[in-house]
Amino acid sequence: MTDTFDRQWTGWLRPDGHKGIRNLVLVIYTVQCAAHVAHAIAAGEEDVQVIGFPGCYDNQYAIRLVLSLARHPNVGAVLSVGLGCEYTQPARIAEAVEKSGRPAASFFIQDVGGTRSSTEKGKAIVAELRETIRRTSPRVPMGFADLTLGAECGGSDGTSGLVGNPAVGRLFDRVVDAGGSAIVEEIVEMIGLEDIILARAADDRARAELAAAYAKAERYCREVRQYSVSPGNFAGGLTTIEEKSMGAFAKSGSHPIQGVIRVGEQPPWPGLWVMDSVPDPHFMQFGYTNPNDTEGIMDLISGGSQIVLFVTGRGSVIGSPIAPLIKVTGNSRTYARMEEDMDFDAGRVLAGQLTLDAAADELGAMVADVAGGQPSKPEALGHREYFVMYKHQDTPDLDRGCRNAA
Repeated sequence: MTDTFDRQWTGWLRPDGHKGIRNLVLVIYTVQCAAHVAHAIAAGEEDVQVIGFPGCYDNQYAIRLVLSLARHPNVGAVLSVGLGCEYTQPARIAEAVEKSGRPAASFFIQDVGGTRSSTEKGKAIVAELRETIRRTSPRVPMGFADLTLGAECGGSDGTSGLVGNPAVGRLFDRVVDAGGSAIVEEIVEMIGLEDIILARAADDRARAELAAAYAKAERYCREVRQYSVSPGNFAGGLTTIEEKSMGAFAKSGSHPIQGVIRVGEQPPWPGLWVMDSVPDPHFMQFGYTNPNDTEGIMDLISGGSQIVLFVTGRGSVIGSPIAPLIKVTGNSRTYARMEEDMDFDAGRVLAGQLTLDAAADELGAMVADVAGGQPSKPEALGHREYFVMYKHQDTPDLDRGCRNAA
């Protein structure tokens, strides 16, 4: 291990013991009708970001996801804003956040009087919350042992499996060696690799969890008659789901897999983890568990990832709220064409300009810089895309209300 992974920076200590690399106020709207006001509240405000629910119907999965995001290590305080008619209650979200030791507030737009008055009220609350967390959030030293990193890939081409994902995988090995945690998801992009995945299990418990998650993903893909491979992947030189899976799985590195976590769950101990985001059998329906890259990134953030690495061979212009996104490409032509959006060119490995080990060290230094406060390119450009998908997972009692979930 090089000196890169011994680096230290300063973060914020949360009441649950986790450490954040940002000290954000998060504005959450509980129905699409309140989205405009929520964004108006955050407009022009430093260290204030927005996420929200698109619908007003009850959904346990989305509630669990959003509550996990509200209690993320990078979040210091929360303002929850609703219209007044919806199932999901802003006060219950604020209550759950306060139980985590963070300050929180909530209100209904209908109780305040409309767009302008609600925006003014929200901005006043945000100013108070921001001042509170700046004054009371302890600053503490951080290192790679305090980090959880997530990895997602999208817009893959042939270079993604050759160097883009392997560079992230080599980085993940270093992070795990340093005592940190790493999460990969997209188990539907592991189809065809069952024996390889199970051979990486840390123990029998992990092997059983991985086998169950793999079987569910394979069954899901068959039932909806859709696999995680697209025309863009074919245009980029990939030919089969198995070929894409081999490249996607490379971002997991080489260390033993500790087990499977669900969306909204943080790794219970350090190491490499697989996140299962595939709908459970009782909610099989047409569609794909990851309708876009942003949904998978939000899943990884809900697992406590303070930074997410996004590998794309064909290029992307997305970012994320809460956790900075670092975009990696294995295609140097893509990097040259989209350098204003892409953070890291792993294609230099293919050109013989550096080794995979050197790429991991360089990428690790970039992670440390971003963790220490330097914005990634998506962060600096103001990209804060989010997507909260409504689906049930691991929730046998579908009649249980959102008020109970919060």
